[in-house]
Amino acid sequence: MLKIQPRLASCLALSRRVLVRRAVPGIPRPARLSSASTTAIQSPTQSGLRPGRGTIAGVAVLGMAGALWFGETAYIAAEEAKEDPIFNAAANATPGSNKNGKYPTSVMRNGVELPVATSFGSDPADLDKPRLVVLGSGWGATSILKDLEQNAYYTVVVSPTNYFLFTPLLPEATTGTTECRSLIESIRKICRRSRAHYCEAAAYDLHLDIKMVEVVSATGQHFLIPYDKLVIGIGAMNNTFGVPGVAENARFLKDIDDARYLRHKLMSNFEQAALPTTSEQERKRLLSFVIAGGGPTGVEYAAELYDFLHDDLRKYFPDLADSGVSVTVIQSADHILNTFAECISSYAEERFRKQHINVITNARVIKLEPGVLTYKNKKPTPGQPDTFDLPFGICLWSTGVGMRPFTKRLTDKVEEQKNKRAIEIDSRLRVKGLEGVYALGDCSTIENPNMMELVKQSFEATGKDSLDWDGFQAVVSSIVDKYPQTACHLVRLQNLFDDYDLDKNHALDMSEIGRLVDETNKKLTSLPATAQVASQEGEYLAQKFNKLAYASSAESAKLAEAQMKPFSYRHLGNFSYVGGEHAVIDLGGGKTGGGFATFLLWRGAYIAKQVSLRTRVLIAIDWTKSTIFGRDITNF
Repeated sequence: MLKIQPRLASCLALSRRVLVRRAVPGIPRPARLSSASTTAIQSPTQSGLRPGRGTIAGVAVLGMAGALWFGETAYIAAEEAKEDPIFNAAANATPGSNKNGKYPTSVMRNGVELPVATSFGSDPADLDKPRLVVLGSGWGATSILKDLEQNAYYTVVVSPTNYFLFTPLLPEATTGTTECRSLIESIRKICRRSRAHYCEAAAYDLHLDIKMVEVVSATGQHFLIPYDKLVIGIGAMNNTFGVPGVAENARFLKDIDDARYLRHKLMSNFEQAALPTTSEQERKRLLSFVIAGGGPTGVEYAAELYDFLHDDLRKYFPDLADSGVSVTVIQSADHILNTFAECISSYAEERFRKQHINVITNARVIKLEPGVLTYKNKKPTPGQPDTFDLPFGICLWSTGVGMRPFTKRLTDKVEEQKNKRAIEIDSRLRVKGLEGVYALGDCSTIENPNMMELVKQSFEATGKDSLDWDGFQAVVSSIVDKYPQTACHLVRLQNLFDDYDLDKNHALDMSEIGRLVDETNKKLTSLPATAQVASQEGEYLAQKFNKLAYASSAESAKLAEAQMKPFSYRHLGNFSYVGGEHAVIDLGGGKTGGGFATFLLWRGAYIAKQVSLRTRVLIAIDWTKSTIFGRDITNF
């Protein structure tokens, strides 16, 4: 993302000169940053200006997007123009297609005879090669397919959805800023480029004793797929945290069906509220939009609602949009976007306040009933009630992720799996307690090492009573080499060296090191469940599998894998849209930004991350179309 920024310099200057800005009476004026710099958040000021719609604006947006995606588009176009591999598209699984009789035609499991599917399609070329089975079609899986060598494995992708979904733009699909079709790419198309086979089925269970994964088709048929290497990337479910009524009365935003439903429900509520027979109380309920969860998804959905209501629906439902609509975000923490820098959270809350979006913090949802959400204030004012009811027409639940049934079955049968929320993997993405099984993305979490034990072992290995600055640096470096995820925390340890040198002898003994390490253990957290993490994990595994494919034996493969570097996450920054064509970015290390320039960078970065030229063009057309003509308000 940082590499994209220099390309934006000339585009930003041009876009500011050509975009027409005008004030609209009756609409709360959005806040702006006093500077367009993306390096620091400054105090917001009111501008009352937003881009006018016109051909100039569309051309500016298209030109800027073109400048951003030019490099990667050339690469993707070249990839898509390559000669198709000589292999038929994956057809139905063929039970018993078993070259050389390596696998049985069926296996008895729990009293049921399950067929074994060993061949997908009619191309027999790679059947004798190691079998790589990838569960899922999300960010991790597509990253593996993109970088995996074509002829290295007999690769099978298993997923209940036959497309890749660009999840960061799902909030836009709920209001029509982008169309749902523009966010998806056929997984068969991605598989074809990498000579992989696709099977539309859902992972059901893992049979470790025979190295086969049990899957179930859309029609309910169970069958087995053998593997030599297995990658689990099935994602996670929404976590309701046991709150009664969530599954029945709230909606999630995890897949394309959710976006379709929310878009349809939004327009249905407005049309119903506009009927002369609708009571005032019912009208207010229909036009009350409640978001439970103040993370990026919840904030971006609220921001998209604000844009849709004030830019489009206000023209066609003036009586409703001016007085009857409410948008409320409920957050259990002290601030929304609490995983971002504090200045960004404050900036987003200030923008929402000016946009008349209600933000309720330190609140816990205790139940959902049809049309009513009940929450409890965690810090009530003495003498005031602490429980409140919020009527709603739409409630979006966006408060975290939990295990899928397949993940739960796996962790229950493996003794080494102690984590109750995800599959625990080591720093090389191997599932703890299993051989030849890897996991990535939302369904997994990299184990956090016991920092005190690591430092103690490294300390004792030196044979010294204390460590000076150079010795301490050497210990820290050895730990980072083995556990890269500790790097940012151990850098803080080095900065605190002088503070914890209590006797000021320019060296730390074991007791002083212990106090220092306690500081890190409190802050050591898992990697976030984001597309950026899953994508990098997929790239890492693809590079690993490419190297292991040339190992002459199982022993040499184990030795080669042990010598490979562990996975190291590179944080490229987090974006979030906050409405009114403003976005925020947190690059880490205190580098933050926000405003219209960041909004352009946000869109450019998402265009650059598309998996195909087709989706890039479609999304650019959608953005231009909604800028010039407005969003579509039809309900179909």
